[in-house]
Amino acid sequence: MHMADALLSPAVGGTMWAVAAGSIGHCSRRVRRELDDHKIPLMGVLGAFIFAAQMINFTIPGTGSSGHLGGGIILAILLGPNAAFLVMGSVLMVQSLFFADGGLLALGCNVFNLGVFPCFIAYPLIYKPLAGSRPGVARLWVGSLLAAVVGLQLGAFGVVMETLLSGISALHFTTFTMLMQPIHLAIGLVEGVVTATVVSFVWSARPGILAAAAEGTTIGKVSIRPVLLSLFLAALVIGGGLSWFASSHPDGLEWAIYKASGSEELEAPEDEIHHVLSEIQEKIALLPGYNYPAGPVLAGPVDHADSTIDAGTSIAGFVGGLVTLMIASVLGWLLRSRQDK
Repeated sequence: MHMADALLSPAVGGTMWAVAAGSIGHCSRRVRRELDDHKIPLMGVLGAFIFAAQMINFTIPGTGSSGHLGGGIILAILLGPNAAFLVMGSVLMVQSLFFADGGLLALGCNVFNLGVFPCFIAYPLIYKPLAGSRPGVARLWVGSLLAAVVGLQLGAFGVVMETLLSGISALHFTTFTMLMQPIHLAIGLVEGVVTATVVSFVWSARPGILAAAAEGTTIGKVSIRPVLLSLFLAALVIGGGLSWFASSHPDGLEWAIYKASGSEELEAPEDEIHHVLSEIQEKIALLPGYNYPAGPVLAGPVDHADSTIDAGTSIAGFVGGLVTLMIASVLGWLLRSRQDK
């Protein structure tokens, strides 16, 4: 669901950049009081895990489409909404800058759609009431599943509204909406199952992590090393190996655009801002499309149709995961150091 610059006007893209930046500043101030020496490495490892998980596009049967994990609900349940939003921003920044996954102008929209909706709406209003203060396995599954669906549905509608407000594409509002919502409902159900599985594992191993996130407190002195090691190894396996087998079908957004317009990717307007941002992304994307460079890079969704099982995909998974881990961890340590002053 990573938006391309071709869907957005500079006014809408710039506004959403400002909204995302303001949200990051607000979350940073709130996170300082929750951080301890356990939550910081958890932020980094979860960032790497979500980066790797988003590389796996899974086929939606009978549609010719695919989807991938958003990850916002997993982050919110395990970190709390504010830290989760910062980690999601780190993931999306790395994807856009180094892998050309999502446009630079669209980065603010992508942070908002994949961060604000799951972390600040679906998590507190859906997951927490359903899971309760003492969640059991059944309540965890119901809360995770419904929260993932709601978060993704809101994010999909956010894409439609941002496209509509931009007014630079020929996508009809009703048609686009009626395509985006059902396909992302199917994707959301899969995300809900994955979310419930991950959260149930962490809850069974270290329930204090979920309690600290829900209460906005520090994790405390309980060792979370087994959880960190498991998530880190999962990130390596997913990003370095399982990513080879990502579905070649277009993702939900590309599929909806194709059904509505006849093309999976729309041409970006030939204005100065779109042109400059496209050139910048082409120059800085080290592994565009999560593989070795093979030609010009166009800002927008990644076409997985040409993916092959080779070292380039593994390198992208390792590099992206490690860079995300470092960015999220450094951000945590910076906030922690300011907390101590």
